[in-house]
Amino acid sequence: MTIGPKLALRQAQSLVMTPQLRQAILLLQLSNLDAWSVVEHEMERNPLLERPETADPPFPAFGAPRHLPPPSLGPARDPGIWHDPPDGLAGPARPLHERLAEQVRLSRFDARERRIAAHLITLLDSDGRLPLSSAEIARTPGIDAPPAQVERVRLAMMQFEPTGLFAHDLGECLAAQLRERDRLDPAMAMLLRHLDLLARRDLRRLRTLCGVDQDDLAAMIAEIRTLSPRPAHDAAAAEAGIVVPDILMLPAPDHDWIIELNPDTMPRVVVNSALTLRTTLRLRDTDRPFMTERLASANWLVRALQQRAETIVRVATAIMRRQGGFLAHGAGHLRPLVLRDIAEAVGLHESTVSRVTANKYIATPRGMFELKYFFTTAIPGRAGSADHSAEAVRHRIKLLISQESRQDILSDDAIVNELIKEGIDISRRTVAKYRDALKIPNSAQRKREKAFEA
Repeated sequence: MTIGPKLALRQAQSLVMTPQLRQAILLLQLSNLDAWSVVEHEMERNPLLERPETADPPFPAFGAPRHLPPPSLGPARDPGIWHDPPDGLAGPARPLHERLAEQVRLSRFDARERRIAAHLITLLDSDGRLPLSSAEIARTPGIDAPPAQVERVRLAMMQFEPTGLFAHDLGECLAAQLRERDRLDPAMAMLLRHLDLLARRDLRRLRTLCGVDQDDLAAMIAEIRTLSPRPAHDAAAAEAGIVVPDILMLPAPDHDWIIELNPDTMPRVVVNSALTLRTTLRLRDTDRPFMTERLASANWLVRALQQRAETIVRVATAIMRRQGGFLAHGAGHLRPLVLRDIAEAVGLHESTVSRVTANKYIATPRGMFELKYFFTTAIPGRAGSADHSAEAVRHRIKLLISQESRQDILSDDAIVNELIKEGIDISRRTVAKYRDALKIPNSAQRKREKAFEA
């Protein structure tokens, strides 16, 4: 065997990621507002780019809107009577006091208790605490209620979303959140009564008072750190992150739906051809290569934005066509859907579909949702029946629990039996996981809450 250098030819394929290709991929996975920041940066670097002077709709120059056929989606709904969206709704978020007022309207309070509840909302400080005791609130002009009734209303409102509001102190706020998780055992309750020791890091005394060892105390402290000590402040911070839709579903005159990009946020840019001509005529031969490169870059960005718009509309149309049952009847009729289904429908790679659906929100008749919301795994049906969407099953679990009576609280096993009757093959563990994801307490906790409401 001879060892030595030699020449050989080999053929291989490889993908070269040019800067333009990387930018195109970046634009595809950004929301409209984030894509605008990229365009603004390019406009600063390239004098040939400018915003369009007119505010005309971007179609068909940036991809024509797609009509969805009436048979798959049902008739267009009057925007004024759109139904309340199910779980999964993204912003624009409502202010906290409006959300609390809505929960009061949905509660079982009588007229006097609603008046008390409305007053309690006005008393909340920036952290979500009540600075006055129930006895002091009862003496407020216009309340006309005994302190015990005020206290009952306050305790009921501590279970409102976000949990922990209307507490008098930090310990009570944290206790409400732990109670919701079914984690308020005697040891944890003792820890909350001695938060001053925790602040001083007197762990030895805390272990003695709580009757736990070092590892258990560390786990309890770690769980407390996951809670929100200022629920109203955190809720206000969440409200600041208002989401603007990238895609719109608009009713058409023929009882159809039109899907288009939001013209108010879609990044648009044009090439200033007049400036290009004047500048080219004045340039010296040595400067023309720079202008040629700027012109090519500007034209490429315009084409990239057009391709981005067309791709987003195609993918969004395919998704909503598959989820026509959701538009007509709600989350309970979501179909199982994965990236591969849409990729095959529009002739794109799964990774491209994943980028298109990232950070994109669509305004539908049932509210605003992230495109990824419509991708759900399948739960098999029984006896050869069709598969069910995981999101639809979660919605069904929530509906079953909302309809349970005070005398008949459904356990997870009972929910499994109900779903099996409906042809859904599901385990108790999966039901418990979905219930926890929906922030619904277990049957024992719900039974205690129903007893309190009585």
